[in-house]
Amino acid sequence: QVQLVESGGGLVQAGGSLRLSCAASGRTVSSYTMAWFRQTPGKEREFVAVIRWSGGRPYYADSVKGRFTISRDNAKNAVYLQMNSLKPEDTAHYYCAEDEARAFYSDSHYRDPRVYDYWGQGTQVTVSS
Repeated sequence: QVQLVESGGGLVQAGGSLRLSCAASGRTVSSYTMAWFRQTPGKEREFVAVIRWSGGRPYYADSVKGRFTISRDNAKNAVYLQMNSLKPEDTAHYYCAEDEARAFYSDSHYRDPRVYDYWGQGTQVTVSS
């Protein structure tokens, strides 16, 4: 059984940093595509970043490019989202997701939350102005 557990959220002032963690069990994160999404009440789940099963450069939403970094630690079987220069508009519930498909797709493919097979419960990030 695949389980994803996020942690690291919290309250931070604008301009600050947080690092989110996603601990995986039942799957080896190095072998699957892993992503971060976020969601605010009343809005659709929004793509943030993805790191492919095949490696290569991660892909980011334009709104976070240059500020957020996705990475994985194979030894800890975890995926991280380092968030710097946080803005109030980054306030959201952040989710980790895993895609079971081991195939080659375009960047845009990974923006669709329907691509992903497993989700964590999420962690709340609140950025105050």
